Amino acid sequence: MVNKYQKSVTLKILNMYKYIYLPFLIIFVSFMAGAQDIPKPMEPPRMVNDFSGLLDPADRDKLENKLQSFYYQTSTQIYVVILDDLAGYDISDFAFQLGEEWGVGTKEKDNGIVILLHPSPDRQHGKAFIATGYGLEGAVPDAIANRIVDYDMIPYFREQRYYEGLESATNTIIDLTKGEYTADEYISRHENPQTSLSYIIPLIILFIIIFSFAGRARAARQYSIGHGVPFWLALFLLSGSRSAHRGSFNNFRSGSGTFGGFGGGGFGGGMGGSFGGGGAGGSW
Repeated sequence: MVNKYQKSVTLKILNMYKYIYLPFLIIFVSFMAGAQDIPKPMEPPRMVNDFSGLLDPADRDKLENKLQSFYYQTSTQIYVVILDDLAGYDISDFAFQLGEEWGVGTKEKDNGIVILLHPSPDRQHGKAFIATGYGLEGAVPDAIANRIVDYDMIPYFREQRYYEGLESATNTIIDLTKGEYTADEYISRHENPQTSLSYIIPLIILFIIIFSFAGRARAARQYSIGHGVPFWLALFLLSGSRSAHRGSFNNFRSGSGTFGGFGGGGFGGGMGGSFGGGGAGGSW
């Protein structure tokens, strides 16, 4: 028979294991419940999953072709996901769970990125978040992800130019992950771009005016000496008699190829990448 002491020890052991494993059980159940709220990727597999119908089909195809081409060149996967419903989750949590559930990026490199958009019903406002896989947190750290949202996406989104914002953001991410420029160089580009332009453009105009006037003054001086008329009169006569010559450029069209077409390039979906919580977002 089991005595009272053995019963007491058994109960204490059971209670101890209950307190040890209960938190893990809660976390597991919460994760499984969250996973059920994550939608399945579109079929056939694609990198632009627009569940909201926010993008024009032609723009969606162009973005899809670019991202697939980049994936086949580098193995880096950039997913664009647009959802009307986040099932009550914060957009950052939803983006991380979606990246994990879909396995965005390769298992060996964890080189996946999820750009998640949650537009308002009237399409005038919304939220955006960039979630980075473990392997890309160095190339696209949180501070850079935040600037990409603020500089490359939201200014366009405020004008409802969603394709342009996604095009700009994905171009920046592609350049950063390819090493076209560093994170610090990207920051320096956007410190105060308007101030730089405000100085450069007037200087260009000023140089054009100076060179144009210098050429006319030289011609007027020669005309004044050759015809015995005052310099200012020669300058006036030459200015009035000059005729503008217009050159013409041949119009050309660059061929626009597609990379497999929308959903038809044999893209197989996520490759098992993992996400560690890196990224940043914003709203408009």
